[in-house]
Amino acid sequence: MCKIVLLGTMVIGTAFLSAFPISVNWSAAQKTFTVSQDKAVAAVGKPLSAGSVAGVHRRQERRHTPPK
Repeated sequence: MCKIVLLGTMVIGTAFLSAFPISVNWSAAQKTFTVSQDKAVAAVGKPLSAGSVAGVHRRQERRHTPPK
């Protein structure tokens, strides 16, 4: 019975942490748990870096397209 309750708690906890953008962190130095909300910021139309596929493709097009 105890194993079933522990397994159910783990499954529900995993489902909860997967569904919501939160992180649970353990600090060994202070021996405490911290819960924080994860944040994602996305900029549409901007490449991640100068070497990203989208940025390289745009530069290639500009270099190989004759001026009008």
